[in-house]
Amino acid sequence: MSNDYVPPKVWEWDSESGGQFASINRPIAGPTHDKELPVGKHPLQLYSLATPNGVKVTVMLEELLESGHAGAEYDAWLIKIGDGDQFGSGFVDVNPNSKIPALMDHSTEKPTRVFESGAILLYLAEKFGAFLPSDPAARTETLSWLFWQMGSAPYLGGGFGHFYAYAPEKFEYPINRFAMEVKRQLDVLDRRLGESEYLGGADYSIADIANWAWYGVLAQGKIYEAGEFLQVDSYKNVQRWQKAIAARPAVQRGRMVNRASGPLEEQLRERHDASDFETRTQDKLEPAENA
Repeated sequence: MSNDYVPPKVWEWDSESGGQFASINRPIAGPTHDKELPVGKHPLQLYSLATPNGVKVTVMLEELLESGHAGAEYDAWLIKIGDGDQFGSGFVDVNPNSKIPALMDHSTEKPTRVFESGAILLYLAEKFGAFLPSDPAARTETLSWLFWQMGSAPYLGGGFGHFYAYAPEKFEYPINRFAMEVKRQLDVLDRRLGESEYLGGADYSIADIANWAWYGVLAQGKIYEAGEFLQVDSYKNVQRWQKAIAARPAVQRGRMVNRASGPLEEQLRERHDASDFETRTQDKLEPAENA
């Protein structure tokens, strides 16, 4: 790979393009193999991994349960994207885009599939009447910040994250380009949070859940090890907001679900019952598995 690359007249897929995730990226959709998805005992079945997009949904489900919505009980199944689980026929039936998270709601007359993390948050908020204001002005503001995140995060992940952390070589131009954009986004959030406790207004909402999973964790320095590079501590309002959200018990639980990396005590790879947080984290399972 060199800086003097000239695009050909017709692009062709080079499966050896390199970089993390290169082995699972391809220019076509659809399943690569037949594999049905498991179904647990609860109406809500989540198929996911604890990436920022996956964390949005598990935090939302844990927040609903924390608020007393017993109907939000769920089974969470681990999808190993590095192994290509998202290309199994059952997963593609739930999400034709082959991306986590994906949700099936079996409480409806005909089971309802929901894919795209923002759509899942909105679906659950409307289903349970929670974390989305009923006042039209506040609702609109909340949805604006929810969709702001959906449109902005690809510049953080697919742009900055890829070139800063995952690309096989470092190139100044894309890193500078996307670092500038991510810092602009942090400034947008910082200015908003300087005038409002939460993104949608006075109340915690799905807008905060969606944005915290990306920008709150970025502000903690836990994504791409880029905290110092981006000077995240300088965004004081973002820091105030992310710390308040990180302290919520439901957020702490939600970050553990479908996690397959990091400290073993923070990994709850599958979640089928509230007691699993006490009995089935990986630090408790691995000694038995290795016995």
